[in-house]
Amino acid sequence: MLRFISALAAFLFLPACTKSATVTPELKSRWSTKGLYDLKVNDLAGAQVDLSRFAGKVTLVVNTASECGFTPQYEGLQVLHSELAGRGFSVVAFPCNEFGSQEPGSGEEIAAFCQSSYAISFPVLGKVGVKQGETQSEVYSLLGTHTGDLPGWNFGKYLVARDGTPIAFYGTRTEPNDSDLRAAIEAELER
Repeated sequence: MLRFISALAAFLFLPACTKSATVTPELKSRWSTKGLYDLKVNDLAGAQVDLSRFAGKVTLVVNTASECGFTPQYEGLQVLHSELAGRGFSVVAFPCNEFGSQEPGSGEEIAAFCQSSYAISFPVLGKVGVKQGETQSEVYSLLGTHTGDLPGWNFGKYLVARDGTPIAFYGTRTEPNDSDLRAAIEAELER
């Protein structure tokens, strides 16, 4: 309960659930010729996944957590994925334990939670670091560099084009059924 209260208090002081990424010349240079689909990550079992498997798809990358007040967004993300997968769209989730320690589980526990609680059919990949620093994953370094934004809490969303270029960031409070988000996804699917 104490963890929930402290996490709630921290969240209430986040003005927009986003943080500007510090984009240094080194980071710009590092990511100027690479897109999301050029990277490799681990899945929940620790096996390597080549993100090139999403090349040609529009993706919505989301940092998730199982014990967050925004965890019910999984339901809307699943609806979005189910409705648009046939048109070349995928939600891709990256669990993160950096915000309020709200994703403490193992890969196996996260997978079981996603399946039993929300019947998730989109990829939920390995736990990553989102915040700037030594533990930040390459995925979030690239996303932050391209958009200038990093999540300030769980369930931040990045829209990524078919070629792997990050297009836009949507904060935690943007629900999966948000009309602006949906319109941006539809526009990318039509390209």
